[in-house]
Amino acid sequence: MQEFIRITESESTHHDLEKKTSLDILQRMNQEDRTVAEAVAKILPTIATLVDVIAEKLAEGGRLFYIGAGTSGRLGILDASECPPTFGVPHNLVIGLIAGGDTAIRRAVEGAEDSETLAWQDLQEYKVDSRDVVIGIAASGTTPYVVHGLAACSDAGITTACITCNPGSPVTRYSDYAMVCVVGPEIISGSTRLKSGTAQKMILNMISTATMIRLGHVIDNKMVDMTLSNNKLMERGIGVLMSQFSIDAEQAHHLLLKHKSVRAAMDFMQQKTT
Repeated sequence: MQEFIRITESESTHHDLEKKTSLDILQRMNQEDRTVAEAVAKILPTIATLVDVIAEKLAEGGRLFYIGAGTSGRLGILDASECPPTFGVPHNLVIGLIAGGDTAIRRAVEGAEDSETLAWQDLQEYKVDSRDVVIGIAASGTTPYVVHGLAACSDAGITTACITCNPGSPVTRYSDYAMVCVVGPEIISGSTRLKSGTAQKMILNMISTATMIRLGHVIDNKMVDMTLSNNKLMERGIGVLMSQFSIDAEQAHHLLLKHKSVRAAMDFMQQKTT
C-alpha cells in the first residue's frame, strides 16, 4: 500500500518572503499558479468518467452534493449556487454543504470540520439516497467531516467522489471516483487556499459545466436556460437571439419579454420558420 505523504503540508520552496518586493511575491505566485492547469490535465479522464455518471444520475432524478470544510466547503457552495442562474436548473439540483452550516461561509465554526457524524446528518436533512452523487472536497484528504461523510454515503450505497491534492489520503478510500490533483507545496507552507483551492475551483467548474452541457442546458456555446435576472443577462439573451435568427435587438427584446426565456424564444422562432 502506498505510504500517505501529505504533500499539501510540505515546506515551501520559496524562502524569506517577508523580504521580497510585492512584484517578486506576485511573480512567484504566478509561477506556481501556472502549474495548476497542468496538474488538472492529468486527471481529466477521471473527471470525464464522473461527469458521465453525474449526468446520468441527474437525468434520472438524482442530485449532486458537494461537502467540504473551510475553503473547500466554500468553493463547493460557490459552484452549486451558480448553477441555477447560469443554467436555469432548480436550486435543489446541485447542493453545497459546509461543515458548520451557513455561518461557516463567513466565519469558521469551531470543531465542525473535526466531526465524524455532522456531514451525514447534514446530508440526511436532504434525504440523500442512492440516486444521488456526493463529492467530498478536501485538499488534505484528511478532513473528518468529509472522510466520514463519504464513508457513510458509501455504506448507504450512494455514489461517491472526492477532490483532493494528496495521493493515498483517507478520503480516497471512500470514493468511487477519486480526483487527485497533485499541485505540490504552496508558496506559503500549508496554505491550501492557494494552488490547491485553485485546482479545486477548476475541477468544480469542469464538473458542473460539462454536466449541464450533457443535460442539454447549452446549445452551441450559448446558455439558453440562464435566468434573465438583470440587464446584463437580458442583453446576453438578446445577443443570442440576434445571432441565431438574424433579427434586430428590438425584435429579440420583445421575444424575451413575451416568452420569458431564451430557450422558449428560440423554440418559438424555430417553429415559426418550419
